[in-house]
Amino acid sequence: MRVRFLGSGDAFGSGGRFNTCIMLDSEEGGYLVDCGATSLVAMRRFGVDPNRIRAVFISHLHGDHFGGLPFLILDGQLVSRRVAPLTVAGPPGLGNRIKAALEVFFPGSSKVNRQFPVEVIELTPGARALVAGIAVTPYEVRHPSGATPFALRLELGGRIVTYTGDTEWTDALIPAARGADLLIAEAYFFEKPVKFHLSYADIRDRVGELAAKRIILTHASADMLARSDEVRHEMAEDGKAVEI
Repeated sequence: MRVRFLGSGDAFGSGGRFNTCIMLDSEEGGYLVDCGATSLVAMRRFGVDPNRIRAVFISHLHGDHFGGLPFLILDGQLVSRRVAPLTVAGPPGLGNRIKAALEVFFPGSSKVNRQFPVEVIELTPGARALVAGIAVTPYEVRHPSGATPFALRLELGGRIVTYTGDTEWTDALIPAARGADLLIAEAYFFEKPVKFHLSYADIRDRVGELAAKRIILTHASADMLARSDEVRHEMAEDGKAVEI
């Protein structure tokens, strides 16, 4: 499986980076993990056909993590002429939030009949679910966003990818990451404690507990980027691709 970081930035474009958007590319198709507001632009930049995306997994309902969904849906309707179903899975309340976002950005667009169905699956914390060929287990974390925020453990083709989402440290990350082939971890600041966010120090000091085979850090602020030469783990950047 190939993991591509289409967007590796924070909410504010630190370092000129796109909002969070991670693509899992396999023989079964393409899947997005989070779809921040800039995601469709990033997909165009890196040559990703939106029609290849089977499903989108959303960690939490902040605009830099789910705000690209209205654009992805409307692209399928108006530009890419999508016909295949699109599945979107995430926290409780996701369906209503997508409709609200569509109406804010493009009034009337949530009520349009499209040539493809959009299926919204609202996940239950701790309950493993099968979504468009991926087994996903959501773990409740700590990041207020109007709905339960998740870390996501995704299983596809014999590989496991865990994504922390945005969160302060919580022990729920330990079972979410244990044995994962790849842990994609937020590292917002280098070591400064910021409520509801992980720092690099949080990850660095708990590598043994997390027990993932490989770690890549993402969602870096300007502070984290300025100290990247002090980081001993891989860091994501827009366009980076890895095989697992």
